[in-house]
Amino acid sequence: MDILKRQFEQVDNAPLILFRMAFGLLIFLESLGAIFTGWVRNALIAPAYNFTLIGLEWLQPPDGYFMYGYFATMGLCGLGVMLGYRYKTSIGLFTILWTLVYWMQKTHYNNHYYLLILLCLFMLSVPANAYCSLDAKRSSSKVSITCPRWCLSIFIIQLWIVYSFAAIHKFYPGWLNGDFIAMNLGGKKNYWLIGDLLQNELLQQMVVYGGILFDGTIIYFLLFKKTRKAAFIISIFFHLFNSVVFQIGIFPYLMIASCVFFFDPNSVRKTFFKKKPAINFSQNSTVQFSKKHYAIMLVFALYFAHQIYLPLRHHLYKGDVFYTEEGHRLSWRMMLRYKQGTLTFKVHSPANDSTWLVNPRHFVSIRQARSMAGKPDMIWQMAQYLDKQYAIQGIEDVEVRAESFVRLNRGEKVRLIDENTDLTKVKWQPFKHSEWILSPN
Repeated sequence: MDILKRQFEQVDNAPLILFRMAFGLLIFLESLGAIFTGWVRNALIAPAYNFTLIGLEWLQPPDGYFMYGYFATMGLCGLGVMLGYRYKTSIGLFTILWTLVYWMQKTHYNNHYYLLILLCLFMLSVPANAYCSLDAKRSSSKVSITCPRWCLSIFIIQLWIVYSFAAIHKFYPGWLNGDFIAMNLGGKKNYWLIGDLLQNELLQQMVVYGGILFDGTIIYFLLFKKTRKAAFIISIFFHLFNSVVFQIGIFPYLMIASCVFFFDPNSVRKTFFKKKPAINFSQNSTVQFSKKHYAIMLVFALYFAHQIYLPLRHHLYKGDVFYTEEGHRLSWRMMLRYKQGTLTFKVHSPANDSTWLVNPRHFVSIRQARSMAGKPDMIWQMAQYLDKQYAIQGIEDVEVRAESFVRLNRGEKVRLIDENTDLTKVKWQPFKHSEWILSPN
């Protein structure tokens, strides 16, 4: 019980304030970077049809230049967060806009986009604008040099979950045998200066086992004072290596910035906020629990229990999650495999007694077709889309079956979808295994 009471003690809020500044800058860069790198155009504007979260098919990005203004607005929100200007409005609006983007396309899904939503929700929950912000300058009632300890602890627990499951999920043959890393780094031969080095087998083995070691231990080394500085330096090197080699956006820098929560708040204050007053700990009285405290504990207990459940839920489904994808998303399975496939739809019209083959490329982009080939939910969505498109053309009640084969890394090609199943006649089952999704075991 004492450890729970400690979560409501007041501590220096310097780590939270510093993270707010870094977080705001990073989401500003992520938003504008999406525009200038062409991601907005390629992922949202160019496709005639976007694969949304199932059930939200109406959430299609508008045509034209609207999405550029949309992301520019998110960039302004990022600046608002960084400067602490109308903070709750800025972080709240960004959270909504980013979540909608996450829901409106899954072709470019990665765990980092999901993590950003979770961190936004945390930032909405904490008083990160209480010091060194335009809000605090405008209204003295918002000024505070402290925050409850839980405002820092929730970030540490979330990072522990992310890193721990990232390490656990690497214990599968496709990672341990080095296939994925060899294939990934093999495509980087032309990298300036380091291209040849990345082809070295010893370095690739270091990446394979170093990745497991880092993900599995870094949180614990950051938690202990004697190893904290060394762990932070290693973390910087690790994430910068990932940034340069794998080019995964703001994620490495977000992880580096989040290390601030592991350092002593007073040390952070002395390093980054030299004019910030120190806390008079003699006035930090013993916390008397109220209903509000119990409510906060309950909310976060349920949240973190759910966060632990999500990466484990694939055990409830039959088959290999790497093939079926059932329980794959939201589980911190990061950069573990290449999943390549071929996909053709066989469409049959009972009314006309005719059958024809459909190449998905006639309806979606190359990137969408490649992503869809290995993801049963997207294949199912495409079948529903084809059914509607042919109905518009006057061809009613078609049957749509999928000829789909996939391979993981350098493995054997296997059938992914039951070729006898009319996908227009089956419902999507988000909470149980779909028998028409196949796997080798």
